[in-house]
Amino acid sequence: MVVNLQSALSLLSQETLLVLVAYGSLAVVYLLVVPLGLFLWMNRRWHQMGNVERLLVYGMVFLFFPGMVVYAPFLNFRLSGQGDV
Repeated sequence: MVVNLQSALSLLSQETLLVLVAYGSLAVVYLLVVPLGLFLWMNRRWHQMGNVERLLVYGMVFLFFPGMVVYAPFLNFRLSGQGDV
């Protein structure tokens, strides 16, 4: 019972496909684009942030937590230290 992709897509209306594309693009932005930008922003500005900016960044981390979890195993922002010990 292999269904041809083209025949399956022809069964859906254009509005349904538009809604699926919109949901997919919002999911990509929510899970991949904004969290990566937030990680890079925090890495660049961590020691120069003021109180209000830090509060906003913490709020964004809370809001985009699922995407942050996606990137967390692959990104390492620890300080490099003074040299070999």
